[in-house]
Amino acid sequence: MEENDFLPLSDYQEYSVEEMIRRSGEFFAMARKRRSIRNFSSKPVPHEVIENCVRAAGTAPSGANLQPWKFVVVSNPEIKQKIREGAEKEEEIFYYRWAPNKWLDALTPFGTSGSKPFLTKAPYLIVVFAEMYGVTEDGEKMKHYYVEESVGIATGLLITALHHAGLVSLTHTPSPMDFLNKLLGRPDNERPVMILVVGYPDKNAVVPNIERKSLSEIATFYK
Repeated sequence: MEENDFLPLSDYQEYSVEEMIRRSGEFFAMARKRRSIRNFSSKPVPHEVIENCVRAAGTAPSGANLQPWKFVVVSNPEIKQKIREGAEKEEEIFYYRWAPNKWLDALTPFGTSGSKPFLTKAPYLIVVFAEMYGVTEDGEKMKHYYVEESVGIATGLLITALHHAGLVSLTHTPSPMDFLNKLLGRPDNERPVMILVVGYPDKNAVVPNIERKSLSEIATFYK
């Protein structure tokens, strides 16, 4: 890589120790309030908010900076209805035909079922696709690196950005999801990862009474 391919790091801002502790604590306090919900309001969401959050997701690090993510934002009622129909068809098969009892038992506290009304009630669906490989102008395949890791980081940023903006979301993963490629006109090199349901909570929204693991359960520190 040539020397002029690099730029000075000009946007970094160093904080005092006290300021870092304050900022990290405030971010944790904000993040810990995030909850996945299934009771959405149909209240419209400004499109600019969604665009800004997707832009934030696009700042994620990625393998070789290939940025192998595509976010397909759907607010069209007819398309949302088709997505719901496709998802419920797959979910019916999952719940009533092949899902193991242990899996169904694990889902019981969340009150899930084959019916997915939130897919049409929420104002936005953001379908996350992973670009498994690139395609050159000559039609040749171009290898992508750490695709799942990169898309996972970007999606986490997107979820956090939506929460920070004052919205709620739900990660929905009907299985299989290949119907989304055809429905949304996505190419063969893209694999659907999840449907992110986005909007405001319904005024009567409820969430499961669950606890998150403590710091000692999720982290190990070597000092």
